[in-house]
Amino acid sequence: MCSPRDKEVLNMILNPNLPFNFENEKEKEENKEDYSHLQNYKESEIQNLEGVRLAEGEKLEEALEKFNSAIEICPQNPSVYNNRAQLYLLMKNLDEARTDLNKSLELSKGKGNCAAQAYVQLALIHRLNGEEEFAKKYYFRYAAMCNKMLGEIMVKLRHIEGND
Repeated sequence: MCSPRDKEVLNMILNPNLPFNFENEKEKEENKEDYSHLQNYKESEIQNLEGVRLAEGEKLEEALEKFNSAIEICPQNPSVYNNRAQLYLLMKNLDEARTDLNKSLELSKGKGNCAAQAYVQLALIHRLNGEEEFAKKYYFRYAAMCNKMLGEIMVKLRHIEGND
């Protein structure tokens, strides 16, 4: 349930030298996740989005039912696990949140927006538990995803400057 504003704030913190709201086409393509090929994905997403809406309306138990339903319908959809993990964080159920985030990472193969959200949420859980070293590990994994993109941009800029 990472909003565009949340992503912008994280981007400003982790990439302070980039222009505000910057995302290149390659990053957009790499972060584009298409799980529509999964069986029952559309039905799962309907339940998932309804769960998000309910959670935003502070109807946490109803939201949990929707997320559980979405997972039953399409257990391979990593987005639902991220959203349910966020709900578990709101409910102060850190163990369940951690389990869902690890499942999301497994399903997303550690790539794309689902993985980025999972890494940041896992870091938060470890910080809440006072486990700073573990938190850093997950922040660094997220930062590495961002740094890969930044490195590619720097190579392109050097190439452009070399041609001028």
